[in-house]
Amino acid sequence: MNKRTPFLSALIVSSMILVLAGCGSAAKNDSAEPAAATVAGKDKLKIETSFYPMYEFTRQVAGDLADVHLLVPAGTEPHDWEPTPKDMAAIEQADILVYNGAGLESWVDQVVSGSDSKGMTAVEASKGLELIPGTEEENHDHDHDHDAADGDAHAAEAETGHEEGHAHEHEHEHEHDHGAFDPHVWLSPKLAIGEVRTIEAALSAKAPEHKAQFEKNAAAYIAKLQQLDEQYTKELTGTKRKDFVTQHAAFGYLAHTYGLTQVPIAGLSPEQEPSAQAMAEVVKFAKAHQVKTIFFETLVSSSVADTIAKEVGAKSAVLNPIEGLTAEDEANNLDYLQIMQANLTALVKALNE
Repeated sequence: MNKRTPFLSALIVSSMILVLAGCGSAAKNDSAEPAAATVAGKDKLKIETSFYPMYEFTRQVAGDLADVHLLVPAGTEPHDWEPTPKDMAAIEQADILVYNGAGLESWVDQVVSGSDSKGMTAVEASKGLELIPGTEEENHDHDHDHDAADGDAHAAEAETGHEEGHAHEHEHEHEHDHGAFDPHVWLSPKLAIGEVRTIEAALSAKAPEHKAQFEKNAAAYIAKLQQLDEQYTKELTGTKRKDFVTQHAAFGYLAHTYGLTQVPIAGLSPEQEPSAQAMAEVVKFAKAHQVKTIFFETLVSSSVADTIAKEVGAKSAVLNPIEGLTAEDEANNLDYLQIMQANLTALVKALNE
């Protein structure tokens, strides 16, 4: 599926030139202060992260023992983002690259395989988790009664992913093209815990002298994620309805974990245009089930959700897939936990209308 080979190959060459140029500059300035910050006289780990949830999870685990950098800029949709030569150079010089995987970052395989940095460790945070199959063109017949009944079963499979998922790792490594699996695992607090644990293990392996602190940091953040999970479980149990309409199919793991049914207008990519038939079927479903809220998301246009909301006499509201922070989010100092709380509030309101 990857049609970006010439583009990324050019980026790899360009990044190597930047790295060599940087090395040359460093050689001419031996008296300069070391570029890397230090902790107790030791260089900090340099960590590149693909997009916001990976940045936040890594930052929480690393604390002040690493310099953690976000590759995808704030306000940018990550599904089709590609690294610049400057980004490639930063990855070359990093100790660790943390990415979600499951096909979200289509550029990773070429970047990692083309890297000359033998010391850089690539960490796929979703590895070992049980992934939900997904396609770019969702099935829009919307006869979802069986989906809600099966939700707990899917959640149980996902939660045991670290123990059972290893049997599927080789299969997943070859099937992580976008569309083969749903990559949005971070939107289930239960699965976010699994990603945090994977990141902690990678940092501890890279800098074993800080293993105890990484474990302590991870445990503290996992406790917050567990509290969030308990709140989701409590507040989503017993709601009047179990189905919700979303602009794109980002909330499958959240739905499965908490026994809900996601009814997406479009597929896994938020920029995918739904067909006229898909939109008609969503309208039919919304009218038949008296849906009063159509969810749209940040970072992409809400026009499709607004159109359907108007057609069925519903309102539109934000359900944030947390694929990146907006300028407003940053101005308000919002983070993953706070946005997930806002999502819960929005869901509970919609499911009780």
